[in-house]
Amino acid sequence: MGAFSFICPICGNSDENTIGKRNGKYYCRKCISFRGQEAASTEEQEKDVVWNLNYELTEEQARLSEDLLSNYQKRINSLVYAVCGSGKTEITLRVIAYALSKGKKVGFTVPRRDVIIELCDRFRNIFSKNTVALVYGGNSKILTADLICCTTHQLYRYPRYFDLLIIDEIDAFPFQDNEVLNTFFRRSVKGNYIMLSATPSRNFIDAFKKEGGHVLELFSRFHRYPLPVPEVFVLPKIIQKIKCYRLIKEYLKNGKFIFVFTPTIKICEELFDSLNFFIRGGNYVHSKRKNRERIIKDFKDKKIKYLITTAVLERGVTIKGLQVIVFQANHNIYSSDSLIQIAGRVGRKKEEPEGKVIFLTNENNVEIEKCIRTIEGANKNLQNLFKTHT
Repeated sequence: MGAFSFICPICGNSDENTIGKRNGKYYCRKCISFRGQEAASTEEQEKDVVWNLNYELTEEQARLSEDLLSNYQKRINSLVYAVCGSGKTEITLRVIAYALSKGKKVGFTVPRRDVIIELCDRFRNIFSKNTVALVYGGNSKILTADLICCTTHQLYRYPRYFDLLIIDEIDAFPFQDNEVLNTFFRRSVKGNYIMLSATPSRNFIDAFKKEGGHVLELFSRFHRYPLPVPEVFVLPKIIQKIKCYRLIKEYLKNGKFIFVFTPTIKICEELFDSLNFFIRGGNYVHSKRKNRERIIKDFKDKKIKYLITTAVLERGVTIKGLQVIVFQANHNIYSSDSLIQIAGRVGRKKEEPEGKVIFLTNENNVEIEKCIRTIEGANKNLQNLFKTHT
């Protein structure tokens, strides 16, 4: 018998154990759920592009913006390694505008639906004269536009399509280490791509450079305030609930809004039930929560004062005056990268660039310590940057 040689044309899978056969034809079980209409090809046509940003980029942001444009014009892929709250999206605006003006097909993709919905709203305001499509599971009627915002899952609809594809949160679940989604990404690029991350691994950076890509770094937030360094409280689990209650009461008294991160759906719901008995005005969200988008909007509209959440809100959320508590921060679901992302929710607005990040844990661990070291290192780089410019 000859060697097995089928390769899935959609995800590149060649593992015989995940390939089936029906009616004499092979099919791939890894990506069988990714079936549907693909985007129609359109002709290149130069466009008038006006992008509106109601504030100026910082000197560092403007420099990276120029570098991204230069790399794209030279057909070089870029990786932007920038701290949480540094304005990674804003850095990409100039190269997006340039590519759109040339009639190129441009996409912006992230792994999570909540994040791409918020980003799409921002892009529609910034590129108000251009069409912007939003594509995610259950929302895929319109697949083409000047700028396409989609989840990484939906990239299967765009084979060899994008002249410029920008992907944020490359280290986020479920994209990180997912062979199918990574193949969708590579397969959809016919031109060049830009990757954005606050926490790329050293191995990833080295591999990216070996492929000929350029790494651009930015270790300062746009308002130039340091990243909040988490405060760690080592407490028994039952005392963590009491501490959480006291912190929420204190923050609410000072007019602040709060995220309380929990490691699992069960813990999320249990903690909310406990706190809601004593403190009204809150709610909870997780991946299976109905009306999640409405609850998040109510929080942004200040109708809800505190939100108990799982990791669904660890990225892509910007709220003025936000304080963050991580309940059971030593849980094995939390890597140092995810803890850094969670800490990065705080102090993202120029009007309130500082805030509290509290880790409640029954023991310190390697991931918590690494998170704090990394944040302190980024803040040290920021101090050195200021010394260079003074």
